[in-house]
Amino acid sequence: MPPERADCVVIGAGHNGLVAAAYLARAGLRPLVVERRALVGGSAVTEELWPGFRISRAAYVAGLLRPAVVRELGLHARGLRLLPREPASFTPLPDGGGLLLGADEHANVASIRRFSARDAARHPAYERWLDRVARAVEPLLDAPPPDPRRPRAGDVATLARVGRRLMALRRELPETARLLLGSARATLERWFESEPLRGTLATDALIGAWAEPGTPGTGYVLFHHVMGETNGARGTWAYVAGGMGRLSETLADAARAAGATIRLEAPVAAIRVAQGAVRGVRLADGSELDTPLVVSNADPAATLLGLVGAEHLSDDTLAELRALDFRSPVVKINLALDRLPDFRGMSGASPGPEHAGTIHVGAIDLESQARSFAAAVSGALPERPLVELTLASALDGSLAPPGRHVASLFVQHVPPHWDEEDWRERRDVFADRVLALVDEVAPGFPASVLEREVLAPPDLARIFGLTGGNIFHGAMTPERLLFLRPFPGASRYRTPIRGLWLCGAGTHPGGGVMGACGRNAAREILRARRVGTLR
Repeated sequence: MPPERADCVVIGAGHNGLVAAAYLARAGLRPLVVERRALVGGSAVTEELWPGFRISRAAYVAGLLRPAVVRELGLHARGLRLLPREPASFTPLPDGGGLLLGADEHANVASIRRFSARDAARHPAYERWLDRVARAVEPLLDAPPPDPRRPRAGDVATLARVGRRLMALRRELPETARLLLGSARATLERWFESEPLRGTLATDALIGAWAEPGTPGTGYVLFHHVMGETNGARGTWAYVAGGMGRLSETLADAARAAGATIRLEAPVAAIRVAQGAVRGVRLADGSELDTPLVVSNADPAATLLGLVGAEHLSDDTLAELRALDFRSPVVKINLALDRLPDFRGMSGASPGPEHAGTIHVGAIDLESQARSFAAAVSGALPERPLVELTLASALDGSLAPPGRHVASLFVQHVPPHWDEEDWRERRDVFADRVLALVDEVAPGFPASVLEREVLAPPDLARIFGLTGGNIFHGAMTPERLLFLRPFPGASRYRTPIRGLWLCGAGTHPGGGVMGACGRNAAREILRARRVGTLR
């Protein structure tokens, strides 16, 4: 059978792959998206793991999705509905009550005052500072990263806009530089004196990262998670009505409406290369697709080492790829519950403010978080890991049968080098330990669990195609940001193989359900097409 021909093949129907396909199709190409699983979304999927219980199986919360993607692809008109979480965060304490944080500044001050009057007075200024920095830096998210090795006219305009906004910070510039280049702990300790405030804020710097609060670079990861908006409200995170898969379905709808084709259960075995250029792809069933343009939503290592092969890469490119850090410290636990947790001193088991946002248990202070990481470094499971618990069904009743609920627990730190055999007898032990931590603040929680799924890093790699189980497609440390992501020479989505481009989270601006990587990659491909440098 002769090879099938296609204008363009997009590997992977993760959210960035769908975004890239939609923009390419809107420009007149006819992309063919090939996806190895039976559903679109990559890590942003909703799956009915147990009858009636619909789970955001991997990614579980939205907040970084770029407004331009929502607007330009008409996602709200296609059925996307975001449910803002307010309050956004709850850190319960064993003696009852806890720390509630959200969009209401007065409520935040009142909650923080229980722990420190000084911190309560300083917190509004901290929030305003982060917002000013975010407004200054955000233009960098929506464009290919300026590359000092190959500067372009557009780089000057982008940098000038960011520079003007940063200069407006004036006396805050040193503190801003320390945030973006240093550790989260250093910034939080300069601002605040109390726990659990510092530990609660530090979770944004740690989730998904092989790091503890004092690790250089965690300041940027903290900042990365405060950017974005939901329904026009800045810094607000949300659940997607219907689960994270509903977002992916609206993106797939936008791509198809523009002219893209999506083929499910079509895993790619290899990217065909000859004389340094793409010739097409070969699928796992042996069929071939001829195309001069391949856009990969897989991570850089999976794409270049796994699908292209070392024999087609230079020694320099191989060295760069092998230096990428894909260590993952996380375990994802999905639960079906017969009731909501009843936190000590709160409203009870009916949905209350404590159930709306992210609930932090276990390592809720900076020292505990450092000990959690140290245990994993030593090759052990921490006694008190860092746990983020979310209860999307408290806001979205469509996810579970009446009176029942779903829960997501994102847990770290675990040794990143353990393989499937290492985890075989440890999954349930670790899950029991995590549920016991929730039981400390919500007695009876383990008894409410009807079903559970425990996904360790090898499971995240196997199911979702994440090298090492890393949710960011590679570490987001300072040496892997902007024109250094994923490595110099591939920072503008173009790889050393002519006609092969990247569009996943391993590219600028990085991880999270943003859509920015896919949008930027498509726009860069279309620019190259206009000026005749596509290949």
